[in-house]
Amino acid sequence: MSLTIEQWEFAEKKRSAFAASQTDASQLRANVENIKRYLNPPADTVYPLEYAFSLLGDISGKVVLEYGCGDGINTLMLADRGAHVIALDLSLELLALARKRLEVNHRNAGVDFILGSAHNLPLPDESVDVVFGMAILHHLDLGLSSREVQRVLRKGGRGIFEEPLRNSKLVKGMRKLIPSRAPDISPYERPLTDQELEAFGAGWQYRSKSFQLPTSRFIESLPYLKKLNDKLCPRVDASLLKTFPPLAYYSSVKVFEITKPS
Repeated sequence: MSLTIEQWEFAEKKRSAFAASQTDASQLRANVENIKRYLNPPADTVYPLEYAFSLLGDISGKVVLEYGCGDGINTLMLADRGAHVIALDLSLELLALARKRLEVNHRNAGVDFILGSAHNLPLPDESVDVVFGMAILHHLDLGLSSREVQRVLRKGGRGIFEEPLRNSKLVKGMRKLIPSRAPDISPYERPLTDQELEAFGAGWQYRSKSFQLPTSRFIESLPYLKKLNDKLCPRVDASLLKTFPPLAYYSSVKVFEITKPS
């Protein structure tokens, strides 16, 4: 039996409600120094989220659609960039957390929260300058979401995305042998491939950058080496990926930007 979008989104709502229930509302106040990291990060940063924020550039006065705002951690950082932010999510529970996060951090101005589907955006055609989506596409039907992103972006507008990546068929096959999933993971989310990401922006200007090699993922699983992973591994990965570009096939995170033709 084929899966309907309604079934897909019901599973995502269930996952999101669980994720929201696990968030401690007393921990919503942001670390000021951490927020500063994302105001104007360098383009050569070794951290994927910083790189995604560096691609934004000057967005003062622009309309930015945060495509899947979740609990508002990135909404908070976008709010400091001078744009009009439309923070959209499918989950009422996560939107409530996002609103609370901005209130706690005194960032209420310039942000509109919208409950809605990423597959059917409640926005007019060509009404958005930038679509900013962090770890959202792997939860979605790529064909429907691509059409919606293309529809709402103005000519010359950009989509900036960070997504989990898994090109290796061997690794995919091994993953299927482990059927158990955490309750904060929906049945339909999955890492994407380079081919899928490129198809998402087909016909548009496309550029991408790869992050995180398997060695870092392994070290990340060892709690006593977490500090090493946070500081050293991203730099080692960046150096290896620059020196040996074919290694990008094995990276596990991709940041990419698509630009709508003028």
